Amino acid sequence: MAEEVSRKTPEQRAGMSDLERLRHSCAHVLATAILKLWPEAQFAAGPPVEAGFYYDLELGRRISPEDFEQIEAEMKKTVKENQTFERVPVSRDEALKLAEEGRLAALGPRGEPSKFKLDILRGIPEGEEITLYRNGDFLDLCAGPHVMRTGNIGAFKLTSVASAYYKGDERNPQLQRVYGTAFKTRAELDAHFAMLEEAKKRDHRKLGKELELFFFDAEDVGPGLPLWLPNGTVLIEELEKLAKETEFRGGYQRVRTPHLARESLYITSGHLPYYKESMFPPMEFSEDAAGDPVKYYLKAMNCPHHHKLFGAVPRSYRDLPLRLAEYGTCYRYEQSGELFGLMRVRSMQMNDAHIYCTREQFEAEFNAVNELYLKYFKIFGLDKYLMRFSTHDPARLGEKFVDEPELWRETEEMVRNVLVKSGIAFVEIPNEAAFYGPNIDVQVWSAIGREFTIATNQVDFSVPKRFGLKYKTSDGGFDTPLCIHRAPLGTHERFIGFLIEHFAGAFPVWLAPEQVRVLPISEKHAAYARQVTAALRKEEIRATCDESPDKIGAKIRLAQIEKVSYMLVLGAREEAADLVAVRSRKLGDEGALSAGEFLARLKREIANREL
Repeated sequence: MAEEVSRKTPEQRAGMSDLERLRHSCAHVLATAILKLWPEAQFAAGPPVEAGFYYDLELGRRISPEDFEQIEAEMKKTVKENQTFERVPVSRDEALKLAEEGRLAALGPRGEPSKFKLDILRGIPEGEEITLYRNGDFLDLCAGPHVMRTGNIGAFKLTSVASAYYKGDERNPQLQRVYGTAFKTRAELDAHFAMLEEAKKRDHRKLGKELELFFFDAEDVGPGLPLWLPNGTVLIEELEKLAKETEFRGGYQRVRTPHLARESLYITSGHLPYYKESMFPPMEFSEDAAGDPVKYYLKAMNCPHHHKLFGAVPRSYRDLPLRLAEYGTCYRYEQSGELFGLMRVRSMQMNDAHIYCTREQFEAEFNAVNELYLKYFKIFGLDKYLMRFSTHDPARLGEKFVDEPELWRETEEMVRNVLVKSGIAFVEIPNEAAFYGPNIDVQVWSAIGREFTIATNQVDFSVPKRFGLKYKTSDGGFDTPLCIHRAPLGTHERFIGFLIEHFAGAFPVWLAPEQVRVLPISEKHAAYARQVTAALRKEEIRATCDESPDKIGAKIRLAQIEKVSYMLVLGAREEAADLVAVRSRKLGDEGALSAGEFLARLKREIANREL
């Protein structure tokens, strides 16, 4: 744990949640158990993580899931002994001596140094307090905190084992990473694993394939570059339609920008020094008069292009706020090991906009963006959400953050005031702001309680000045606007991945790739079925007709599996009376309606974007 926790401030460590303390403590109990079984194990770091904890170790034998029962039995013994977690402050020299004697992350002297703990110790800055923690015979280098006793740990379970390079660097030794999770009660642990089982069923990669939404062709197209099938393209277009309607009503103007630009644009914006590793390598062309090569980069973000658009024509205070919106495609060279379905890709379509405003207009504009988030949450049935307000670290000005201390203080206070006044739930996270200003990451929880980061809202007080952006003030002078970067629907890729899992692929009718499937009972009713289908499609309803020779029960089952919103069953009685027998995916048989009544109901549901 020392590697991760020692980097946190004392305030951050003290702010660890009860569950994080419990899981942190359980990582020590895991190490204790492994050492009882294999005393030669060498341990590196063992932090709590979002869904539990892990500990990295080096061992001559491979740990497998078949070993978990034996390890858990030893862990239970340690818990039952109710050992105290004792905090032991030591000097640097004392800690180094213990590590050299092999006494750290060990049950006693091992005859060889605790090599990973030695390395971690050497990385702890001079002057930082060094502490050990002891439970029973186990002594570990650790910054804490812990629960009081091992008996307070509650319910736990080991979940998996993987390989991981020490400190994430492939030049370092490859270690075994044993994962587990822990909760206060057995009921919470059982609920967690029930949620994981449901999450497997809802996995957007699995459903994306089954529902023919998207696919990847790593060999010919490239990893992380999704190809959208017709069904998935419907989702993209419906989301874009929602955004365009909403933004039009909010006074946004739409723009378009190219997919690449010269290196000089990203040098001016300041992005290149900070994001170069996440951008695709440049393309070089000899296109200037001297024949010297000029570098072009694929667009990794839309903002520099939008700044150019702001500066393309003279601006006055009467033009502000100016809201420029674009569904711009961006490209980022994510590491191959970080790619994950639609959640982490290399090509993304961003629901982007930049609002240029005065300081006096900032509060109203920033609040309007937050209200936009709340509107979208309601449309998609999201009841649990949180704003993560990321601020800067004054110690890293000029390194990670632009060196404008007064502007940082001013804009962070402006954002904080808006959040407090609006009453929106938020937490403040230091040292995670964008390099040019404070930002808000929007966390939402899906229908089964899984957390996602889906959107961002940022304040930029720096980059407009780098581009020389000015507007004429009411007194005839000139001033630089503030810029709000906002993307309430994030990227199509991540947001659709979230929606697939949130709705388990069963989208509300306005969003569903196939809204209606017409099912003639037999070939005799196919002509009427085609007539009904044509009438629906004339009204821009996404309807298809299943004229296969299958029995009606099989047709209904297939439509259910493919998560079609409505099925219209047509037989002799329906054809004679110009009716449709309505069957919904959620409620089953709903009885017969006239074709006109059904169409009116369907159009109302779609227009209101009902859930």
